[in-house]
Amino acid sequence: MSHSKNPQIRALNELGQSVWYDNLSRDVLRSGELSSLIQEGVSGLTSNPTIFKQAIADTSNYDEDMKQPELKELPTEALCEELMVRDVAAAADLLRPVYDATNAGDGYASIEVSPYLSADGKGTVEAALRLWKKLNRPNIMIKIPATPECIPAVQAVLEQGINVNITLIFSTQVYEQVANAYLSALETRARKGESLQGISSVASFFVSRVDAIVEKSFDELVKGGKAQAGEKEFFLGKAGIANSKLAYAAFERIFGSERFKLLQDQGAQVQRPLWASTGTKNPAFKAVMYVEELAGRDTVNTMPPGTVKALLAGGDIEPRLHNGLKEAESLISKVNSLGVVTDNLLRDLQVAGVKSFADSYKELLASIDTKRQNI
Repeated sequence: MSHSKNPQIRALNELGQSVWYDNLSRDVLRSGELSSLIQEGVSGLTSNPTIFKQAIADTSNYDEDMKQPELKELPTEALCEELMVRDVAAAADLLRPVYDATNAGDGYASIEVSPYLSADGKGTVEAALRLWKKLNRPNIMIKIPATPECIPAVQAVLEQGINVNITLIFSTQVYEQVANAYLSALETRARKGESLQGISSVASFFVSRVDAIVEKSFDELVKGGKAQAGEKEFFLGKAGIANSKLAYAAFERIFGSERFKLLQDQGAQVQRPLWASTGTKNPAFKAVMYVEELAGRDTVNTMPPGTVKALLAGGDIEPRLHNGLKEAESLISKVNSLGVVTDNLLRDLQVAGVKSFADSYKELLASIDTKRQNI
């Protein structure tokens, strides 16, 4: 989207990266915050159960909806879904001009299937179809986690021509399974003579959580006398970026292949890597560190409010994502040689991510129950 007002967002767009907003609430919609960010060049939106928990449970913005006769009698989970659907629909409508102007290339709003379904492939497919029908807009993406049980569900949903945002990806190995599910789904459609045009998908690869867990794991080794504290300096704030660069190299290989070219000739889009969890968790890091280091072609960066605010204020935008693959490989291998087993940590992160979203969802449902009794 080159019409971006903000120079930093415009610079990212010119490199081939979209900026999405990782935040949704009734307040973001009503206050005009989302509209003004779209004016600045933000071209998509993501949400998750933790964000909705803060929006619905911690404010009174949804109380009026809950009193409406058609919502009053709904079971808690159905009511929760309805509240989310209303917000995501409103966000998608604000983003629709972007979607139209980019020929379905951008302008998406994402909604997540229930985190309780993360080990239930069949239930995930059913929920995705229901949300897609209910929202009934072309610029919706259904978020499905990249758990072993749900990757086949991702493929099944894409085969129906539904846009999918695959979330909670931490390792290149899982990312490759996700990209493969996308290509297989498109191949199935092509075999059936179904259109590949307008089907969009992103693979959400998490960044800052990788740095946080690598730091934590190393600190534990230091405590146990198995590593020297001084060795932390070389990977501090770099492991998450290195891990993302390895995934991006896999993306370039897969989507530069003959296999994808055949699909592209029939109108298929690449499945863009989306950098998620790009707010810095360590106060010593520059607020836009993960934005600057992961700027590159055919990607999305979805940013929490603090990171968007910092980016609007300034940033040094250069195409850094394509550089330093060898350094990224050697950094990850050195981290492993120190005793920090990254493969295990990345698996742990997915399990923890699934649990964290399920916990937020459980709190959200409990708070809706409480609110219903009091309003």
